[in-house]
Amino acid sequence: MIKIIADTSSCLSLDQAKALEIAMIPQIIEFGGESFRDDTEIDGPTFLAKLQASTSLPTTSAPPPALYEPYFRKAMEAGDVVIVVCPSAEVSGTVRSAQVAAQDFPDANIRVVDTKSIGPGLGTLVETAVQWARQGLDANTIERDLLDMAQCEHIYFLVDTLEYLQRGGRIGKARALFGSLLQMKPILTFKDGHTEPVESQRTKRKAISRLIEIILSECPKGEKSHIKLMHGNAEEDAAFLNEELSKALGISKIELYFLPPAILVHSGPGALGVSFFRA
Repeated sequence: MIKIIADTSSCLSLDQAKALEIAMIPQIIEFGGESFRDDTEIDGPTFLAKLQASTSLPTTSAPPPALYEPYFRKAMEAGDVVIVVCPSAEVSGTVRSAQVAAQDFPDANIRVVDTKSIGPGLGTLVETAVQWARQGLDANTIERDLLDMAQCEHIYFLVDTLEYLQRGGRIGKARALFGSLLQMKPILTFKDGHTEPVESQRTKRKAISRLIEIILSECPKGEKSHIKLMHGNAEEDAAFLNEELSKALGISKIELYFLPPAILVHSGPGALGVSFFRA
């Protein structure tokens, strides 16, 4: 049997993980000398409330290898194959943590997959891996097809400020924009595992309008795009984006996710994003 393991950077909830019958590993949030698991101890809205009340910026830590070990041991004893579907190794130490944990089980068949993704699109990859496993595909095929599918993902997002990306060291090629934007609102993409700039607009409303244009020029119509929306305390903007894209793409309802703390640390409040897949 094939067992899929994910983590909270996929934006999947514990209820979704239970329905998928997968293990969900938490990311760790370091805040004011305290550590929080972002599956049971802190969520997105609570994190943003603490962020706004704090004078210090939080940081993230990858899940320690010890969190993987019980699942790896159980799978080894049962003779199961494990596929760990991870966020990009360029922005998270999750891949490395899973690899370190796997070293203690040299006789187990453990696959650690760097999807070069993060957020709801990563969640789509997890859900798809589960579906393929239930259909009886073998581990080699699932691993190969996951990597192929991940290359078809497009992620676009807006942030109110580049400060959080810059301070967290996750700004990637968008670093060239820092310090030159003033009140400009950047449109960014997450490509090949890191952040890159697309363009900038003078207001957030113009940036959202331009974001819609970009998405509609690239995203396939219908459910096959697996389009998902994400935000960090930007409900009105997310609702507007949802309405416009749903109507234009012929989708009755697009899934909307409140970003988890491990992503909000780097995006900051007000973030708004879209993930979809195009062959």
